[in-house]
Amino acid sequence: MLFLFKLLITGASIYAGLKGHQHNKPLKQEKQTYTDSANILPDDFQALADISIDDKTNREHLEKTTDRNLAVAGSSLALTSVGVLTSNPLLVPLAIPGLIYIGVPMVEDAYRAVFHDHKVRASILDAVSISAMLATGNLLVCALAASLLTGSEKLLLKTEDDSRKNLTNIFGEQPKFVWILTDNVEVEIPFEQVKAGDIIVVNAGEHIPSDGVIVKGIASIDQHQLTGEAQPAEKTLGDSVFAGTVVLSGRLNIRVEKAGADTVIAQLGEILSRTADFKTSIQSKGRVIADKAVVPTLALSAMAVPLGATHALAVLNSGFGYNMRLIAPISMLNFLSIASKEGILIKDGRSLELLGKTDTVVFDKTGTLTLVEPDIAKIYSYNNFTEVEVLRFAAAAEYRQTHPIAKAVLEAAKERKIDLPQIEHVKYEVGYGIKADFEDHSVKVGNIRFMIMEGIFVPDGISVHQSNSNEEGTTIIYVAVDNQLSGAIELKAAIRPEVKLIVQTLKQRGKKIYIISGDHEKPTRKLASDLGIDHYFSEVLPEDKANLIKKLQDSGHSVCFVGDGINDAIALKKANVSISLRGASTIATDSAQIVFMGTNLDKLIPLFDLASKFDSNINISLMTTIIPGAICVGGAFFLGFGIVSSVMLYNVGLVSGVGNAMLPRLHYKKLSP
Repeated sequence: MLFLFKLLITGASIYAGLKGHQHNKPLKQEKQTYTDSANILPDDFQALADISIDDKTNREHLEKTTDRNLAVAGSSLALTSVGVLTSNPLLVPLAIPGLIYIGVPMVEDAYRAVFHDHKVRASILDAVSISAMLATGNLLVCALAASLLTGSEKLLLKTEDDSRKNLTNIFGEQPKFVWILTDNVEVEIPFEQVKAGDIIVVNAGEHIPSDGVIVKGIASIDQHQLTGEAQPAEKTLGDSVFAGTVVLSGRLNIRVEKAGADTVIAQLGEILSRTADFKTSIQSKGRVIADKAVVPTLALSAMAVPLGATHALAVLNSGFGYNMRLIAPISMLNFLSIASKEGILIKDGRSLELLGKTDTVVFDKTGTLTLVEPDIAKIYSYNNFTEVEVLRFAAAAEYRQTHPIAKAVLEAAKERKIDLPQIEHVKYEVGYGIKADFEDHSVKVGNIRFMIMEGIFVPDGISVHQSNSNEEGTTIIYVAVDNQLSGAIELKAAIRPEVKLIVQTLKQRGKKIYIISGDHEKPTRKLASDLGIDHYFSEVLPEDKANLIKKLQDSGHSVCFVGDGINDAIALKKANVSISLRGASTIATDSAQIVFMGTNLDKLIPLFDLASKFDSNINISLMTTIIPGAICVGGAFFLGFGIVSSVMLYNVGLVSGVGNAMLPRLHYKKLSP
């Protein structure tokens, strides 16, 4: 066995030397390149962690290397199996070169770990184990182990590719040609030539090729693959649309805002590609478990030597925690894939792991627990004007405005079926109000400061309304017609319809819930009371939100912060897990670890469910590698287990673990329509 081990070390040195000669670099400088592209079976799959996902050339080389290893291992298994079954002594030795080819990189990694890095790695067990199996003539079990491990490695690569392509595969469904409007004439051009500013024409049944704004038409659009929304979205003039979504009915003219690599769907792929940590942290945990088991395993194997070489080999191949380096990343990638299909973009896979450990959920109030667009609470009328007239004048002035207050006023006018007059002139005073002329009237809409600036007389009694509004956290806009105050509209924040059930569910699961708000204390307290939330912070400046998160963490809490991403960047980065619901249009600039592609909180509970299922899946997988290892060690000492029994147990654990890691994806496919 010692001779064969030396032979493998020599082969590893020659192999590495040839690689260094081919690239005209010394071996020391080749370390990273080797790690990225060498035969990586079975330890420690560092190539999968270190390889730059953006580097297409390295990745293709890694895949070719994996395929070659799988072919070599499969051929060795075929030769040894046929040789054993036919009792042909000439076939079995033919597998030795292939097994040495697979073993050389493992021995090289073990050599580097001991003599260069001065660390104990699981690759040491790999090197000793393969040397021992070859030396003792256990070629069949050696080939079987190599085949199963290379097959699992291939599965890991395929799972990773599937997860990466999940958000970008629809981009490949874009048409080769696109119709654009040029001088009111539809002209067909190659998809690659579409640029910002073009007006593209999309008919029912076609994919929207670029992000843009509708300038003509009404359509029903399927956004499920992008946002996870089950129901089609009705889109009309002025609405934004995204590349990769499908027009189910209708016909649209769309002004292109982003094309090609700048579209949301392309940015999603880029974000996923840049997320180098999406599996390495949990993969590293498996590696740490395996590395820590090396010394005890070697010691136990040495203790089993008096019982016989086969018993010592059985202990050597017990593989405590070893399979987690393969199983954990496969499980992580499958859950990331499921999340993305549900409209949840997880930028950092560690957040899925950490989410299951959080005990406190902190919500930002405005835009998160409440809708961006407020509700009209009350309409006040003065100087013989009616409420309908006040609303009509306000809506006419706010026509074509896109800010939340304007949308709320216009929606209220639409619900009351109020006909709006033609607008002749509109002038918007940033931050204060708006002026409009129509039907021989001059209309001004804005806050009380705007009224005073414009010389509009405001009676003293109205200050009571304003004071109550400030206390309650509502907003009042005033309406003046021909320089006479005609009325006021009071708006209040609307609670998202899904919030109450979400809060109730989180509390049932034992989560502590906090609200952070920049509003006054009274409206924040009222919102907390309405939702059944016991803890809140009011009148908090954006820069102070992170300090409150830190205080909760310092008191022993693991915090999940949910915000709208606008004024929450620092708090999002400070929290253990950060979630934003700003939607698909902001994924490129959003600082949260997790982004809901839709614009509501409906995905929050499913996200926590995913985290819980992921934690359960990992624990089961851990058992599939620990239990067979324990049985193997016990069997070697007390039941006479040999190398065949240990390898079979090890591979049963490997197959069970990989199968368990794949279950979430199979289950999701079964439930999907």
